[in-house]
Amino acid sequence: MNRRLNASFFCFAGIACLLPACIATQSAAAARKPNIIYIMADDLGYGDLSCYGQKSFRTPNIDRLAKEGMKFTQFYAGSTVCAPSRCVLMTGLHLGHAYIRGNGKVNLRPGDATVAKVLKKAGYAGGLCGKWGLGHEGSTGVPTKQGFDFFYGYLDQHHAHNYYPTFLMRNEKRVTLPNVVPGQGTWGQGVATKKVDYSADLIAGEALQFIDRNKDRPFFLYFAATLPHANNEARREGMEIPDLGKFKDKDWPEPQKGLAAMITRLDAQVGQVLARLKKHGLDENTIVFFTSDNGPHSEGGNNSRYFNSNGPLRGQKRDLYEGGIRVPMIVRWPGKVRAGSVSNHIGYFGDFLATAAEIAGVKDVPKTDGISFLPAILGQPDRQKKHDFLYWEFYERGSAQAVRRGRWKGVVKPLGGKRLELYDLEKDVGETTDVANSHPEIVSTMLATIRKAHVPSPLWKVRKQARKKRKRAKTADR
Repeated sequence: MNRRLNASFFCFAGIACLLPACIATQSAAAARKPNIIYIMADDLGYGDLSCYGQKSFRTPNIDRLAKEGMKFTQFYAGSTVCAPSRCVLMTGLHLGHAYIRGNGKVNLRPGDATVAKVLKKAGYAGGLCGKWGLGHEGSTGVPTKQGFDFFYGYLDQHHAHNYYPTFLMRNEKRVTLPNVVPGQGTWGQGVATKKVDYSADLIAGEALQFIDRNKDRPFFLYFAATLPHANNEARREGMEIPDLGKFKDKDWPEPQKGLAAMITRLDAQVGQVLARLKKHGLDENTIVFFTSDNGPHSEGGNNSRYFNSNGPLRGQKRDLYEGGIRVPMIVRWPGKVRAGSVSNHIGYFGDFLATAAEIAGVKDVPKTDGISFLPAILGQPDRQKKHDFLYWEFYERGSAQAVRRGRWKGVVKPLGGKRLELYDLEKDVGETTDVANSHPEIVSTMLATIRKAHVPSPLWKVRKQARKKRKRAKTADR
């Protein structure tokens, strides 16, 4: 009898000793900051996903994000082209204030605030896999000098045209690949004659490995995929993809088969990310964002109208009409975001820094043009602040400016022009009817907003000084 009592006592004592450790482990898990994954497609249109209306092919894994999370219908990119859109995303500054406002070879400065820097201070491991576009080799703008602990992919947006490059970057060093690109351009772009390693697959693999390495600590993964951007140097054969898969025998033009194959390949990669989260038990403690850097393209032989890639919207990449800047945005966070929900909240890339900071519990946040849209994500519209306006600029192939205030959208061409096109997006999302003549007071307000939003870039002053210096040097040589 005594033996039984002793055995019971020691068993109970053992359990009692284990309980604090178990409770501590559970408390630590509950207290751990949520992981943040931001997946950004490249030149994917508002209508290119089946959950946004695409009928010609399916995107089941991205659709799953929407089914298990929230789909935004009025979310905007930072710009209508690559580098400035990514600058708005990383710095939280709209294009009237951002340092990088075009697709030139410009580098972020040491003092620029970025999402990665903010999250690093909060204890996050930061990883970027994919396309950067905000800093070149040896500059202050490379990801590892802008808050990221790890980088793999393309620094330069033109290099990223080529899906079979001779090298990719790992942190600040080149990693040689077995592809052969004869006569490649200064920035590594071109068309490979020997195609071995497909960069989009290498990048996705590195993103999964980053999750594996950091599964036991809070992490921020910026998966900046290059799909479905075209290889512009390849012209009509620019939709580079290892195989066309199930689209091979479709009665479609070859570039359209390539676009569908690229988008569904990206969709499969999203599925791999979700599977990796589940494998490590990170589903409920990871918020996943999915979007695109701008509207759909008609490059590399692709025709954005063929699959109605911009959905009901007017325009495409390089336009400041809705088709060029309104993008898909899906947010999944099991247990936090209501499954299958839809939000009409008006937001844009500049809001991500403030949102990520709120998710991570960061209090000392750099001043930006953004507003956290976490309340909208969590289904708390009463707590959600709203923008007075959203603003864009564009400099390539004919400059333009655009502004949105509530239901009203204004477009001015060229930059600094006095004629404003006005559209009522609640009645006319396709921007078919200019109603400026009927609303002169609104036109006046929109023009005043544009003038206030645009601040000349400090980069312009630097370039102006450089031009003057070159001119003085030429005069002296004479």
